[in-house]
Amino acid sequence: MKVLIIYGTVEGQTRKIARFMEEVLQENGMQVTIANAVEEPPSPDSFDVVLIGSSIHINNYNTLIKNYVEQHIDILNKKPSVFFSVSMAIASNIKEEHEEVAKVAQEFLEETHWNAKTIWHIAGALRYTQYNYFKKLIMRSIAKKEGGSVDTTKDHEYTDWNQVKEMTLNFINRLK
Repeated sequence: MKVLIIYGTVEGQTRKIARFMEEVLQENGMQVTIANAVEEPPSPDSFDVVLIGSSIHINNYNTLIKNYVEQHIDILNKKPSVFFSVSMAIASNIKEEHEEVAKVAQEFLEETHWNAKTIWHIAGALRYTQYNYFKKLIMRSIAKKEGGSVDTTKDHEYTDWNQVKEMTLNFINRLK
């Protein structure tokens, strides 16, 4: 089975998640092609399965991911596909944060007319060491409200790698 993974990232956690999915799939005999949305990713037409992921920033997904989906919508809607949404809100214990992320994802799918049957919400990371002063203050304030780490001297990863592996394997096994 040939699998295409396309991702859009700002600080790199979505890339890290996509690479992890790539490893899991390759370990299970899949041929995987992975591409960053900024690098003119290949068309999905010669692949059996497509996984597309983006992080949420200010309630929006990566513009290049949106453009890719819109450009290839006819092909994507004919293939098994997954949309994986990466956000810090998923790491929150606040129910409304999870609802907001689900709403943002649903709006994205409606705007692009993508009929992705599978949507994964994956917790991201706080990359304090990569933020400028202003963004560090904002992210620290958000983290404090949601119960995340406010130690800005280091980065904090919230991705549940076992969950990502399980979702990836379950999806592929259903297709087999």
